[in-house]
Amino acid sequence: MALDDLDELTIVARAQDGDVHAFEWLLSAYQGGVFRLALRMLNHHAEAEDIVQETFIAAWRSLPNLAAPEAFIPWLYRTATNKCFNQLRSRRRRPADPDSFDDEPVPGGPRGTSVVGEAELRNQLDAPGGGESQDPASHYETEAQMLALAGLLQTVPAGPRACWLLREVHGFSYTEIAVIVQQPQSTVRGRIARAKRVLAEGMQPWR
Repeated sequence: MALDDLDELTIVARAQDGDVHAFEWLLSAYQGGVFRLALRMLNHHAEAEDIVQETFIAAWRSLPNLAAPEAFIPWLYRTATNKCFNQLRSRRRRPADPDSFDDEPVPGGPRGTSVVGEAELRNQLDAPGGGESQDPASHYETEAQMLALAGLLQTVPAGPRACWLLREVHGFSYTEIAVIVQQPQSTVRGRIARAKRVLAEGMQPWR
């Protein structure tokens, strides 16, 4: 039976048993999401690619030890998120607890750049009627809004930014995000609320 005909939990279970083809299926299915998360967290294309590679190497090594197949996706995103936090720590050149990322913005990529481009943000905004169907003026305004939101996202402290991305972009529930970031749901809700407040205030000129 082809892997595409199997349910995802069965594919994860096969990968846990050492099936390389099943693992390659998971890599193909989830490397894009992990990359988008890392790119929006780090604002650096090469670092995001490194996070993807490191995350899936860790996944291959850790799969046999997972308690259950359904734990794989939260584990995958938890690993990627933690690696993003570690990369942000290394930029600051000093130890930091993840909770400290609630209190101050963490620089993204090189000064004056934003690698979170139009394609990624269009997925984020999911604006109806976007793209080529828009008239040129509306299309330009949408592009400008997306670029503004890209830059604004980098001003959100890393803890709230991660929770907001996991919720609003990747569609995880509050319970799942609590597992991924290993924080109480109340903390997750507070972080998401803070991120929304920063983004809403920053986007006021576009309303």
